[in-house]
Amino acid sequence: ERRERKRKLSKEMVEKATKELEKMQLQEKADIKYKEWLKKKRAEEAEKKKKEKEKEKEREAELQEKRTRAEKIFKEWLQNSRNKPQPALNDYGFPHGNSTGLY
Repeated sequence: ERRERKRKLSKEMVEKATKELEKMQLQEKADIKYKEWLKKKRAEEAEKKKKEKEKEKEREAELQEKRTRAEKIFKEWLQNSRNKPQPALNDYGFPHGNSTGLY
C-alpha cells in the first residue's frame, strides 16, 4: 500500500512537473510572439511617421512653389501695370462719361 501511494505520489509529481513545464513553454512562446508583434507594430509606426513626414515635405514644397510662382506673376503684373498708359479722365463726374438716373 505504501508503494502504491509512493507510486501515485510520484506519478502526480511527474504530471505536475510536466504541466508546469508546458505552462512555462507556453508562456515563453507567448512572450516571443508578443515581442515579435511589438517589433512589427513599432516598425509600422515608424514607417507611418516616415510617410507622413514625406507628405508634409511634399506639401511644403508645393506651397513654396506656389508662393514663388505667385510672387513672380505679381512682379510681372506690377511691371506691366507701370508701363500701361493711364486712362483719360473725361467723365465729368459721371460714370463712363454719361449721366445715370435722373436728369
